[in-house]
Amino acid sequence: MSNKLSDNKKLYSLIAVAALGYFVDIYDLIVFNVVKNESLQAIGITGDALKNSEIYLFNVQMTGMLLGGVLWGILGDKKGRISVLFGSIFLYSFANIANAFVTTLDGYALWRFIAGLGLAGELGAGITLVSESMHKDKRGYGTMIIVTFGALGAVVAGLVGKNFGWQTTYITGGCMGLALLLLRAGAFESGMYKQAAENTSIKRGNFFMLFGSSKTFLKYLSCIGIGLPVWYVIGVLINLSNRFAANNGVQVDVADCVMYAYLGLSVGDLLSGLLSQMMRSRKKVVMIYLSTCLLLSIIYLYVGANSVTYYKIMSFLLGAATGYWALFVTIASEQFGTNIRSTVTNTVPNFVRGAVVPITLSFKWLSESYSITTAAIVVGAVCSFIALLSTWYIDETFSKDLNYNED
Repeated sequence: MSNKLSDNKKLYSLIAVAALGYFVDIYDLIVFNVVKNESLQAIGITGDALKNSEIYLFNVQMTGMLLGGVLWGILGDKKGRISVLFGSIFLYSFANIANAFVTTLDGYALWRFIAGLGLAGELGAGITLVSESMHKDKRGYGTMIIVTFGALGAVVAGLVGKNFGWQTTYITGGCMGLALLLLRAGAFESGMYKQAAENTSIKRGNFFMLFGSSKTFLKYLSCIGIGLPVWYVIGVLINLSNRFAANNGVQVDVADCVMYAYLGLSVGDLLSGLLSQMMRSRKKVVMIYLSTCLLLSIIYLYVGANSVTYYKIMSFLLGAATGYWALFVTIASEQFGTNIRSTVTNTVPNFVRGAVVPITLSFKWLSESYSITTAAIVVGAVCSFIALLSTWYIDETFSKDLNYNED
């Protein structure tokens, strides 16, 4: 009995570390959007250069995340999940503290790139660890807790950014991450990974294994495709909410819309995790969320209203409809064997995050010939179609035994 209690205590500690890590991860991911204007003006960038610098720094951060997703994923399969979890937390925490002291655009870009590298590793490592450590019928609860709590980091980033200066906001995020490293003693390595690591004949962390057959490659692409509507909503509907509201004569604060969207995302992740356990299915719940997300996008774009409250409510509802992020990352983790699982679980969400660039560029290109409403609905419909088709294609993984390796 005492051993079981001890094991449960260790598991709860692991979930807590992963959830807190993702909380700080989301805080630091969102913080640039919260303080970008104030921080760039503080280092002397104004006028037309301000907007160009914002785009430049965002792209630099996303480049770091794309590269980091591959790097941390491979390291997670080769060196272990724990080393990636805490290594990524240290890197993005240090980078965000350094960000508070930049004086030039080049220095700002350097630390956003390094922060992006670090931010790419925490979620994948945490989800992989928890998925491999919990009972196959219960692991959905663990990943649900991680993402539900983690999404609240965006809300805190918005509140801190509104009430304190940009330097304090960056330092706060960095210090939270460094403080989290003190909990390292409570974490433990995945037993499945240890077993795979002992067999030297098993290839671990070989990214090119994902391209070894058309079936494997299509499964990997499908895992990415499922997440596209999440960043369509965040990158287009929420981040450009001021433009959509202006069509109805309303002025909204984008930071408020982001905060309400992430509150919704947290609630949505909680509900999707519970539904998945009740229905004993990942795919059915994702299908429900994708359909709801498309319906709410149509309402948001075509109904409209001349009140700020409407856009706050719709931001919350759209966030809730994209609250299948936990299921999406869990599905990716459950699709592949132990020797490549970290690589998949780290790269998939970061490639989806990176997809915000072609999504927003497509929207911009279409809006040059059509109204922003038409451009948004076309891009949203394409993202939704790809996600629905991808969800239909993959295997149902609820209660799947993960203790196997890919050939």
